[in-house]
Amino acid sequence: MAKNRFTKTNFLWLLLIIVSYFLINLLINIGIINKVYQTVMLTIGINIILAISLNLIIGITGQFSLGHAGFMSIGAYSTGVIVKQMGGNLSSVFIGMAVGILLSSIVALIVAIPTLRLKGDYLAIATLGFGEIIRIVIQNMKITNGAAGLVLPKLLDWKLVFLFLVISTFIVVAFTNSAPGRACISVREDEIASETMGINTTKYKIMAFVIGAILASIAGTLYASSFYVIKPDNFSFNKSIDILVIVVFGGMGSYTGSFVSALLIGILNTSLQSFADIRTIIYGALLVMIMIFRPQGILGNYEFKFSNLLKRFNKKEARS
Repeated sequence: MAKNRFTKTNFLWLLLIIVSYFLINLLINIGIINKVYQTVMLTIGINIILAISLNLIIGITGQFSLGHAGFMSIGAYSTGVIVKQMGGNLSSVFIGMAVGILLSSIVALIVAIPTLRLKGDYLAIATLGFGEIIRIVIQNMKITNGAAGLVLPKLLDWKLVFLFLVISTFIVVAFTNSAPGRACISVREDEIASETMGINTTKYKIMAFVIGAILASIAGTLYASSFYVIKPDNFSFNKSIDILVIVVFGGMGSYTGSFVSALLIGILNTSLQSFADIRTIIYGALLVMIMIFRPQGILGNYEFKFSNLLKRFNKKEARS
């Protein structure tokens, strides 16, 4: 007998998504969220997708990767080249996204099979090297217009970014709660014990790595279709570090933390635009402070769940 998936928890999540969508739409229509804030909102949405996909690799599986920007660049340039070839319509964006997903999956497998046998700093250096290789290859290709990059029309708005944010979140949460996801968590906790229990650790590490790469590629497509210019410099080592900062800042292993962190950092960067000369100093100092006083991140490994709220509510009702 099929299990009923439409539970109270799922209904509440669906309700939250719908309310969030219409609330954002209302704020835009009445002018509270203007064009500038919409751009900030797009950036935050894309950063959340990047953060939760990297959190799947680092926080859930325990593999320290620094090549995430490389997979983002594959999605961005796949979309950029196809949009240029097809004249710039919405269908070309989705074709570019599909090509980016295919290419990033292949590259992720090529990267993952030899490197995920490494651990710790060695894995970080290896993935960093592959990320830089991807960027340099793109920089030296004629079809990508080299270092000058591509100038593209803006083809996506916040609605499609919101849609893909919901889809990406569903994918990582569903994977984490599945049997392979639990195997990934066991690898993070103790890889040797997992192998002893018969878990194919390499298989599940590769699986998580490929899913993370695919979502990073989708984020790259959204970036290329939302902002007018893409250049190889947009996807350098610094971009991978920016994504890592969001994950660590929010709490490794907490998707809720990635949401909160990306939102706070996005608002912080916007607020500090008036202090361009000292913005980096203030930003760095705040990050150092949070790491000193809250080294596990803002939320640690806490995950917001409606099921926990319902349990507390039911306990209170039982007591009364």
